[in-house]
Amino acid sequence: MATPARQLQSDAAGRDAATLRERFREVRAASEALAAPLSAEDACVQSMADASPAKWHLAHVTWFFETFVLEAAEADFRPHHPAYRELYNSYYNGIGRQYPRPRRGLVTRPALDEVHDYRHAVDARVLDVIDRASPDLLATIELGLHHEQQHQELLLMDIKHLFSCNPLDPVYAERPAAPPARASAFHWQDLDGGLVEVGASGDAFAFDNETPRHRSWLEPYQLASRLVTNGEYLEFVRDGGYREPLLWLADGWSAVAAENWHAPLYWREIDGEWVEFTLHGLVPLDRDAPVIHVSHFEADAYAQWAGARLPSEQEWEAAIAHETLATSFALHPAGTTGDAPFADALGQVWQWTRSAYLPYPGFNPAGGAVGEYNGKFMSNQMTLRGSACITPPGHARATYRNFFYPHQRWAYCGLRLARDVAA
Repeated sequence: MATPARQLQSDAAGRDAATLRERFREVRAASEALAAPLSAEDACVQSMADASPAKWHLAHVTWFFETFVLEAAEADFRPHHPAYRELYNSYYNGIGRQYPRPRRGLVTRPALDEVHDYRHAVDARVLDVIDRASPDLLATIELGLHHEQQHQELLLMDIKHLFSCNPLDPVYAERPAAPPARASAFHWQDLDGGLVEVGASGDAFAFDNETPRHRSWLEPYQLASRLVTNGEYLEFVRDGGYREPLLWLADGWSAVAAENWHAPLYWREIDGEWVEFTLHGLVPLDRDAPVIHVSHFEADAYAQWAGARLPSEQEWEAAIAHETLATSFALHPAGTTGDAPFADALGQVWQWTRSAYLPYPGFNPAGGAVGEYNGKFMSNQMTLRGSACITPPGHARATYRNFFYPHQRWAYCGLRLARDVAA
């Protein structure tokens, strides 16, 4: 998940204190609501090195406000607990040492109740600071809220992976009582390309890796009107896609062999029927829902099999930014949202692109520890666009750049096809 550095664009300076206070309360309460269905045992366990315990997520986002807001604002600053500075530091080398990420699941103390006490104590102090905060400090608080929303999504990703390891197939949340959405008709949308502008601009919040806005040249191309579905991906599986090395990038084929991949991460075939593990437990595979939990390697192999390719992130943004897109999405079953082209661009699954995660022309990371967490990861990762069904309301936008390593599958990642236009 893209970790925030100091944004170059922020609407925080334009917010009055009362508005920011309300937003702070809402975002902080949302994290606790997501964790509410979990037992103390659920919240402590770590299922793999890439994931973190829910308890750690709850504490780390609090650490952010304590470290970057309270320490700067309080003349008589005292940490809630001195050991938390190292224990809940993620990767901020400018702050100091960090407890090893793969061992976070071993930290049974502090207890979950103590983490909630930590959150509430820091909340009270931040709310006390907001009324007298400078524009720069308001911007840091706003950044912290977007950072927390990222961790809300990570918390659900990590819980889903943890529960998938349990033979009881636990249910995190009951499935909403609504009929599944049907996939819209597939067609190729013709796009002229040419000289386009991509990247964030204006006063709305954006992470620094979304800037600066710049020009990019695109050849004419076509973009699929909707996401690839489970049913379409199942055809790839049944056609032996995981057994055909010519479809795969070299590292992807190595991952298939080493990890014994044969289908997306949470798919299972039971008595000849395909099912999928979800936050609602084990359910029949919905053929019309977008395929999810595929790595970049799998997305690229499917595109090769389909006679297409993945779009570049510039192609994706140039197409999507011209559509009228909603920016508020609730937790719901993945499914397409309408027949208009790109109606499922946001709020369904993060979409792999063929673009390496690299700086935009003219990018300069912000100084200081809070600026560490975008620029220094611009190596060996691939960019994703859009957002997922678990992305918090209001957090999605067409310029958002998410990034993961190409082998990672536990994120809510799917794909949309593109292809070149013959000269």
